[in-house]
Amino acid sequence: MKITLRFLSSLSLCSLLIISVPASAQKHLDLREPALRAHLAYLADDLLEGRGTGQRGGELAVSYLEAQATLLGLQPVPALRGAKQPYRQIVQILGTQTLPQSQLVFYQNEQSYSPQLGEDFLIANSQGKPEVKLDLPIVFVGYGIQAPEENWDDYKAVDVRGKLLIMMVNDPPATKEEPHRFGAEAMTYYGRWMYKFEQAARMGAAGALLIHTTESAAYRWNVPQTSFSHERFQLAGGGNAVEGWLHDAAAKKLFAANGYDLDALRTQAARRDFQPISLSMRARATVLSQVRQLTQANVIGMVPGTDAQLRDEAIVYSAHWDHLGKVEEAGKPAQIWNGAVDNATGAAALLAMAEQAVRQPTRRTQIFMWPAAEEQGLIGSLYYVRHPLWPLTKTVADLNLDSMNFVGATRDIGIAGSERSSLETDAREVAQRMGLRIAPAVPDLGGAYFRADHFNFARFGVPAFNVGSAVFSGDGHFDYVASAEASNHKMKGFKLDYHTERDRYDPRWNLSGMLQQAQFTLNLGRKIANADKAPVWKAGDPYGELRDQAKK
Repeated sequence: MKITLRFLSSLSLCSLLIISVPASAQKHLDLREPALRAHLAYLADDLLEGRGTGQRGGELAVSYLEAQATLLGLQPVPALRGAKQPYRQIVQILGTQTLPQSQLVFYQNEQSYSPQLGEDFLIANSQGKPEVKLDLPIVFVGYGIQAPEENWDDYKAVDVRGKLLIMMVNDPPATKEEPHRFGAEAMTYYGRWMYKFEQAARMGAAGALLIHTTESAAYRWNVPQTSFSHERFQLAGGGNAVEGWLHDAAAKKLFAANGYDLDALRTQAARRDFQPISLSMRARATVLSQVRQLTQANVIGMVPGTDAQLRDEAIVYSAHWDHLGKVEEAGKPAQIWNGAVDNATGAAALLAMAEQAVRQPTRRTQIFMWPAAEEQGLIGSLYYVRHPLWPLTKTVADLNLDSMNFVGATRDIGIAGSERSSLETDAREVAQRMGLRIAPAVPDLGGAYFRADHFNFARFGVPAFNVGSAVFSGDGHFDYVASAEASNHKMKGFKLDYHTERDRYDPRWNLSGMLQQAQFTLNLGRKIANADKAPVWKAGDPYGELRDQAKK
């Protein structure tokens, strides 16, 4: 999950301090800070080795969550009762590690260009094959989008079967004539890398390479670089023989060698009449992989509803338990990517919330879910919605927590994504009762709505969003209580250590904001779970149409 809190981009962890919870933040709080801190400290500890998918530390995390679910009084969902491990939904995953001997060469006659793995391109096989050797024609397909509702087709009936597709990430930009196309400034799912790879496979292509720029991807090269240097995971079946990323500088060099200016092609690709372009050069790809099958688990428990008419409906609270784990490379000391913020915070918060939910049941059933392998492409939650343990037509909402506020209490709460459904009205009412403002809306430039586990619920028709914290923009919305020690540090702030080995827990963190965010989520869930009517999608929302179809 990409952290979107603006304040984090310029701040440094060394200035974090213990600060007493302000009185304003203590109001409306049922959750206990000691329990929250204890769960967070343990889940982010080196003992758990970064809670990596398919690693010992991940299994320790699952065992801890399972034990805590039992201790807190969560019940197994009916579909798992009687199972040997009744809080685990087993997820079969394919793990693939690209080996450094993998190569990509672009060539034509005597001319060739061999980009450097890691620096210029990233590559993987998503079909579970230890060795793939392909010689492929190359087609540039613009943004790689087919969107009938936008009257947009980058493929134009061109046969791309067996070819290597090169495409850009993000959506075609809005224009003066069409200011609202593809969500205007906000990224749609068509702009996400997941869609691009999925669509290439649906079109029968042999593979796809995405051209990376920081602006279009909404993150630096190091993010996909990290992902492709580690073991990658997926549900078995489908996928591309070759998929990966091409650094913008390398892409410009490739297109120049084929007689094209990439910037000019970007301009062409922003038009509906864009036509796919076959390059004169071919690609010779060798993808060598270490492949394994492994079993992971979504951890799931429930608090049964109290109302005879409504208890067969459920609200889900979710927060993924995994991070990037322990990384060991020959000749280098082992690194532990603890993932304290992402997402030991959310996993810990769900435990604290479950403790209160058991004490105060609601009319509808409440399900607490810790999905596996979120960092690998929302795999655990995708498996769940494909194999739900509670009927999705009876699942009224999913409230997700990911990368929570570890800085301090706020006067605002973030509810981006709730505007797609009646969840927005509920969230505003809960915020008002808690004395919180709604954080100002900002364009979803990075497609955050599609990058956390709630999205899989949404695209299967369940109203869902990720409950954020305030948008800390330095304009007075962040209510931080500074101390003398903080002033001595000059409060340059907290540096964002997203997806690096520096995302570690510091016992000096002020968790008042995390408590506040978790309490808001629980209060919102209670409101939904006790209401006479279930949440509904707003008219015209595409995920609402999926909901309507599922209920027919």
